[in-house]
Amino acid sequence: MNRREFLKKAAAASAISTAAAIFPGVLFAENQAQNLPDGNIDWKKAPCRFCGVGCGLLIGLSGDHAVAVKGDPASPVNKGLCCVKGYHSVMALYGADRLKKALVRKNGKLVETSVDEALDLIAQKMQETIDEHGKDAVSMYGSGQWTIPDGYVASKFMKGAIGTNNLEANARLCMASAVTGFISSFGMDEPMGCYEDIDHADVFVLWGNNMAEMHPVLFSRILDQRLRRDDIKIIDLATRTTRTSAAADRSILFSPNSDLAIANAICYEIVRNGWVNETFLEKHCVLKKGKTNIGYGLEDGFQFKDEASSMSFDEFKTFLDDYTPEKVEKISAVSAKNIRYLASLYGDPNRKVTSFWCMGMNQHTRGTWMNNLIYNIHLLTGKISTPGNSPFSLTGQPSACGTVREVGTLTHKLPYGVVMSEKARQKAADIWNVPVERIPAKPTYHTVEMFRGLDRGDIRFMWIQVTNPMVTIPKLNRYRDGALKEGRFIVVSDVYPTPTTDIADVILPSAMWIEREGLYGNSERRTQHFEQMLEPPGEAMSDTWQIIEVARRMGFQEMFPWAESEHIEEIWKEYIRFHEGAKHGMAPYQELKARPGIIWPFVEGKETLWRYNAEYDPAAKGDGFDFYGKPEGKAWIWARPWEPAPEVPDDEYPFWLNTGRVVEHWHTGSMTRRIPVLHRAVPRAYVELNPGDAKRMGIRNGDMVRLTSRRGRIDLPASIDERGRPTPGQVFVPFFDESLLINELTIDAFCPISKQPDYKKCAVKVEKINQRKVAL
Repeated sequence: MNRREFLKKAAAASAISTAAAIFPGVLFAENQAQNLPDGNIDWKKAPCRFCGVGCGLLIGLSGDHAVAVKGDPASPVNKGLCCVKGYHSVMALYGADRLKKALVRKNGKLVETSVDEALDLIAQKMQETIDEHGKDAVSMYGSGQWTIPDGYVASKFMKGAIGTNNLEANARLCMASAVTGFISSFGMDEPMGCYEDIDHADVFVLWGNNMAEMHPVLFSRILDQRLRRDDIKIIDLATRTTRTSAAADRSILFSPNSDLAIANAICYEIVRNGWVNETFLEKHCVLKKGKTNIGYGLEDGFQFKDEASSMSFDEFKTFLDDYTPEKVEKISAVSAKNIRYLASLYGDPNRKVTSFWCMGMNQHTRGTWMNNLIYNIHLLTGKISTPGNSPFSLTGQPSACGTVREVGTLTHKLPYGVVMSEKARQKAADIWNVPVERIPAKPTYHTVEMFRGLDRGDIRFMWIQVTNPMVTIPKLNRYRDGALKEGRFIVVSDVYPTPTTDIADVILPSAMWIEREGLYGNSERRTQHFEQMLEPPGEAMSDTWQIIEVARRMGFQEMFPWAESEHIEEIWKEYIRFHEGAKHGMAPYQELKARPGIIWPFVEGKETLWRYNAEYDPAAKGDGFDFYGKPEGKAWIWARPWEPAPEVPDDEYPFWLNTGRVVEHWHTGSMTRRIPVLHRAVPRAYVELNPGDAKRMGIRNGDMVRLTSRRGRIDLPASIDERGRPTPGQVFVPFFDESLLINELTIDAFCPISKQPDYKKCAVKVEKINQRKVAL
């Protein structure tokens, strides 16, 4: 099949035919719905809950069941297209083992009890822990799957009512480096562009992002542009050959952890060839350098604070001299020719370039630096904040942006600003009507340190909502054992049994997605409302209302006064007071109900599609660019060096281990593995090997392979050239399978600035073991 035929199969001019081509049979749910009499189906809008893209869905309701799904043609995100998870999303509501009753551990066993009794016990245990050990001994760990109201009441409860900053969310594991990258370069979080950049860009550089599987709808939009315009270029820059590589114009493979060197080499070439947009640089940028050799966070209580100092452009050029293409070829295994080719795409003034990345860059012990370096490339060339010119960090959860980043459900954050800011604390105190002294001025524990604190005994109570850390936390054996220690009390709110509910003292059954009203915020700053369409099963209730019920039991009724029938609207009205103004104004509730999502800043009835550019952004001053997040209105270009990973292959552990996802499953698989068609497609995890490594070790497809790291071991079936191909000396394992916990092997090193762990690089040994073959 030649390239053109492949692309015709992979995508077509219309979004719906694209879906049929890439995912044959995925339209079954839609076709089934179309075959039903119109009178039997009531279609209602909702954003998809299976990634951060925010695809608009139409949910087909018949009686008290959701029976069908199709893409919403009115959604500007997906334009009627869905991925395989979206088309089957409603089936996740109906697993046979759905949690419907509260469970309390008595005499070592979980027994059913009323939700009221369980809520009473949670409030009692929280108060007892505070009285005996202090308010910083209680904690809450949430999720980018939290709705915006969930996260807002969690923040108000923990920081405003109890008075502790022990609030974190699993988005620390997936996008914290994107946050610190944006803030350190621009002074404000979240992308300056939007998905409409896809319709304008000439070049797409995918930095360690298997977009065909992780963000298939957006990738389909890129492929659609590739068919419409012959001059489109797709560059796959990765450590593993994937389905994205197959569709790319050029696939460039690099050695793990060498991406910093490659980005600096691109900057070197841009400067050397005179491709710097000197007018833009002089008017809109300043150059900075920070600390180096900054550590990896492997020690309990690790602390780091960066310090920025100014540098001249000549000093920056001298810094880049260490990153000539020839020097970087030796570090990265990327040819000097390919490095120069990448630089020429960014440097060509007649090409619009959009860079996409996700976990590959963010789950990195130098994740903040990697984000800074991509911004450097776009700032040096002036390719930013205009249609088609965009550095764009994607997210993997439906409201990692809206709930975690905008609401601020991290230890250092508030719905406006950070806890270290007296102005931000005062604003929160005024809106919440609490003494400002109640809101602590210092962060406490980021996610990894929170679970370390639970292990040490600094934290005695943890409430986990909408996430599955006993699958996702790196160096899992330590933290699972810590959670099971005497004197710990764990509450878990979820929809299905998981390895995390296994460690719980109380389990609360949660309403899922369209069983309650809510709002999400997606990767392009789009806020999306969805109404309650179904009644939750049994005694399940929304995570928002669970928190409110406990808060009231602890004496905070006045802070949470809302009637259940209207609490979402009232919470939204209160929350958006934090974001009033042209820089982050949010759309009113009724406007959100009427539309398939609205991008903020929303000013005088209009969305701001491109920030920091006065042509599109009413907050930008003057007639050009204004990076108003920084005091001087200029973006920061950072000199960030390449530094090695904390653990590299050696004689004892000679392979790199890389972990990630597959298109059929979402994160830990607790929902998608209960969708029969998705589970049948990929029923268990596996280990991908490079065929050369496999041949040398006598390993064939289905052979059982043992992976061992310094932290644990696991036995999995081998997969060779079936879905992906790692580079030699590397193995890849997806993490969706709770029966094969790959995070027992991963390392809990993290970026010292963002505190985000690195799931992409640790050292393992690989052994063939004498067991029967397994069919994948």
